[in-house]
Amino acid sequence: MSSFLPFLLTVLFLLPSIALAIVINSKTFNYIIGGFSEGMLDEGNNMFYNDLPYKYHPFVLCISGTVSAYTFNGIGFTLALRLERRLVWQANRDKPVSENSTVTFGRNGNLVLANAQGQMVWQTNTANKGVVDLKVLSNGNLVLIDRRGSIVWQSFDHPTDSLLVGQSLLPGDKNKLTSRLSPFDNLRKGPYSLVMDGGRMLFYYQSKQSPEQEIYSQMQNINPESPGNILAKMTLQSEPVENEPYFFILKFNFTSIDSASTSTSPLGLELKFNTTYSYLQLGQDGNFRIYTYFDKVNDTTTRPPWDETFTMFSRRRFYESECQLPLRCGEFGVCEDNQCVACPTPKGLMGWSTRCAPPKLPPCSSQSGINVDYYKIVGVEHFSSNFSGNGPIKLLDCKAKCSKDCTCLGFFYRKTTSTCLLTPQLSTLTRVSNSSHLAFIKIAK
Repeated sequence: MSSFLPFLLTVLFLLPSIALAIVINSKTFNYIIGGFSEGMLDEGNNMFYNDLPYKYHPFVLCISGTVSAYTFNGIGFTLALRLERRLVWQANRDKPVSENSTVTFGRNGNLVLANAQGQMVWQTNTANKGVVDLKVLSNGNLVLIDRRGSIVWQSFDHPTDSLLVGQSLLPGDKNKLTSRLSPFDNLRKGPYSLVMDGGRMLFYYQSKQSPEQEIYSQMQNINPESPGNILAKMTLQSEPVENEPYFFILKFNFTSIDSASTSTSPLGLELKFNTTYSYLQLGQDGNFRIYTYFDKVNDTTTRPPWDETFTMFSRRRFYESECQLPLRCGEFGVCEDNQCVACPTPKGLMGWSTRCAPPKLPPCSSQSGINVDYYKIVGVEHFSSNFSGNGPIKLLDCKAKCSKDCTCLGFFYRKTTSTCLLTPQLSTLTRVSNSSHLAFIKIAK
């Protein structure tokens, strides 16, 4: 009883301060969406923006969207030299709202987006949790803070397709990056995602036709002292070069659960301009890029203000090949040396075109080993061949497994290791010089 009394008194002392922690009227707002008058470029797409009175140059809290669908994006870039924005965070992805919807920051400290009918679409879920203010920080982090200035909620904990300098990616599916759907649809989620899993950063692709996602690339924690460490987070960082006032270094900082941070990446980039406003993005094509705003540009007709600082899948040496991108050559093409070179058919490899498509199969319920057959392609790999598969297993057993699985569109087999990969999505195949790497494409008998 004697130990419980001080605890009870502490709780009773804190309760009034929590209850009284409310947002003062001058800091609340109720913004009605509509009246978009100016279109601005966002990565080549014409978007409409209205700014809310929360900003820290060049970051600004804003509403954006197309003519008929708006999304409360939270943070967008505002540039001083050119009317072009880069969208780096979205609140209500896959849930666009229409005109006359509202964005409200109430006295209870909750930030809410409601549709025109008054139904809640998105919220920070911070009602009555001690929030007293909303701010945009210098690094582009949108935060809700309490009386002591501590962060109760922050946009950095809820990434969409981008990471800003100083922002971290954490383990698990809830903190992953997910691409946008297409250049013409910035509001909905696309098929690509980047997830931290153990000691690796895994790139996934999932088509509309498949219930499963498959790995198409990975980044590993390069730490020679502790190669088996589990990652706690990956942070994009920018640092000035010592004694070089105009040079900056961009790098990833991998932090392991049981050891100190170690910087590693394909970056190690030393750039002759300020990288404070750099951001990493998982693109609509599944590529992994870093963009940096070059603030010394005066004539944007000769050089765009955004520099593509790093591209993971590119034609440069020591980088991942573009052939590794699942849709580099469409739904079913062969890629070699970053080029689309052929279309697989039962008659062999034919000339590539955008119309290359996998064979049509009978309905799932009617498939069986006697209703399907296969044709073979020699010297090709699936985009997931280096990261997935089972074995050792005999080729006939691998074939039988695919025949019994109506979601399997084909299988890939490596004779040297007897490895079998069943796949529900074919997409781009990569040509390799090893003739023991085989593909068997399912067709109707």
